[in-house]
Parts: sequence; structure tokens; C-alpha cells
Amino acid sequence: MDPTGLVPLVADALLRVARIAALVAVGVFLANLAVEFGAVERVAGLSRFLTGPANLPDEAGTAILTTTASTTAGYGMLADFRESGRLSDRATLVAVTINTFFGFVQHVFTFYAPVLIPILGLQVGLMYVGARAGIALAITLVGVFGGALLLPSDGVAGRSADDETDGLGVATADESGEDGLADGGSTPSVAATGGSATYRERAHAAADASRSTLRRIVPRLAVVYVLVTVLVARVDLQSLSAAAGPLAEVAGLPAAAIPVIVIFAFDTTAGAATVAPLVGNTLTPEVAVATMLVGGVVSFAVSTFKRSIPFQYGVWGAEFGLRVVVLNTVLKVVFISVAVAFFLV
Repeated sequence: MDPTGLVPLVADALLRVARIAALVAVGVFLANLAVEFGAVERVAGLSRFLTGPANLPDEAGTAILTTTASTTAGYGMLADFRESGRLSDRATLVAVTINTFFGFVQHVFTFYAPVLIPILGLQVGLMYVGARAGIALAITLVGVFGGALLLPSDGVAGRSADDETDGLGVATADESGEDGLADGGSTPSVAATGGSATYRERAHAAADASRSTLRRIVPRLAVVYVLVTVLVARVDLQSLSAAAGPLAEVAGLPAAAIPVIVIFAFDTTAGAATVAPLVGNTLTPEVAVATMLVGGVVSFAVSTFKRSIPFQYGVWGAEFGLRVVVLNTVLKVVFISVAVAFFLV
């Protein structure tokens, strides 16, 4: 590729990083602000029906509810709580899993209701959105059950038994690792130490705590996003559409479903517009929904490479980011497969 052609690619990647970084900054600042002003305790009552059974601390509930408004901000809050030692790695994975349904709810209002249902029609649209809701809810419930089984319920909710923490529940230098706190710990919040500070002092404390987290996250985001953007430009991701035929055959879908899967994999709106005229003549509503779900599997593979991996690696670091990506991928593919089988039986 001509080096001059890389300039617009890199510029586009950095613009995307800037938008994501802004949302992450909001999430991280809100997380620290919630701790400083004691908002965690106020919000906890709304989320304890999930965090209680999952043995998660109240901070996780604040981040989970934030995901309904912004998935990126919710992840930013979780990343900040993990790096400050309030959440162990295991507890963070549980919280990320529980996040799934709340992230879906956001898309109901921004995409599914105003765009997809009008294109597909009421019957198929509601069936498809209902299927996606069921998949997201099932994954969230897996997170709740996972927390109940894997996390301790001895008053140190959300921290693994092998996590070494100091008296404030903040990770020590030995536990923090390469993705943890570079200084071996975090400065306790004013609220945690029982100090009587003004609103301005608490806000400044939250901003100071946020800056250290952002200094670790934003450079990783920039590097990974630029690398992936350049790689995508050099690799023909359309070759992934070759999987549409075998996937349709394995799922037992008719030949008419194959072009829909290919289109749906790269543009959900265009895919919905393609499948809509086929409903009733070529495809039954159930087969149409199954076709879009299979297309969603291919689409998920593409979006994971182009967006999810750069974002997760940027937020969590390579090692923990890989764990988040693998967990999300396995759960989504498993439950999408179950939903496809349900509609085709």
C-alpha cells in the first residue's frame, strides 16, 4: 500500500480513538465521582437484585446501570474499579457478562425500535428483537449464576480469595501486574477516609484519580486501533463471507438465505432490507429470523476483529482484554446457536 494512503486511515483511526476516549473518560470520571460523593451507596439499591446474588460489590452495580446509557462509559467505569482494586479480575469478568443485557437495552431505543422493526415489519421485527433480547438476558443470567458460584460471599464481595489487598480493599503492588496500578496502589478517596471535603475538593480528587487511569488506557487504544485499521485495509475481510454457505447448510437454511447472510454480516440495516421482501414467499418468519441470527454470527466475527478487539485490548490490556473477548465470543455464539435451533425446530 502506498504510504500516502495510510494517512487518511490513521487519521480515521485516531478520530475513532478520540470519540471512544471521550466516552471512557466520562465513565472513569463518573466512577471516581460516584465514589467520592458516596453515590455508589445510593445507586446500590437499584442494582442489588443483580449484584447481590452475583456476590459483586456495589461499585459494579453502578457501572452495570451506566451501561444502559453508554456501553463505553460502563466499561470505562469497570476498568477504573478493576485498576483501583475494587474489583478482582474474576469479579470484573462476571460484571462484564452481566453487562450484556443492559448494553442491549440501549440499542432497543437507538436502533431496533426506530430502524429495524419498521424495515422488517411488526411480526418479524418483534420476533428478531425478542430473540436478541432473550440471548442478551440469558448471557446476563449466566453472569449472575457465575458470580454466585465463583465469587466469595464473605463480605469481600467481588474479590478472589487469592487477591491480596490492603485494609482499604485496594490492590497491592504484587497483585496489580502490568495492567494494574503503576504506583503499587491508589490514593484512598476522601469518602473512603471519612474526610470532610468540599464539593470542589471531591471533584478534583475524582479528576486526579481519572487521569492516571486514562494515561494507561488511551495510548493502548490509539496503538491497537491504528494497527487494526491498517491491517483491515490490507486484508480482504470479505473472504469471511465464504463462511455464509457452510453456515447456512449446517443450520439447515434454504439457498435464498445465503445472500442475506452475506449482506447482513457487513451491514445489518441492508441485510434487514434484503430479507424483508422474502418473508411470506421465500422465507417463513421463523426462517427469516434464523437467517438474520446466522448472519449475526458472521457479523460478530467481523466486528470483533475490527472494533471489539481494539477496544477491549485498549481498555483492559492484552492479557485481560483477550479473556474478555473470548468470554464474550463464546457466550454469544453459544446462545445465538440455541436461538437458531429454536426457530428452525
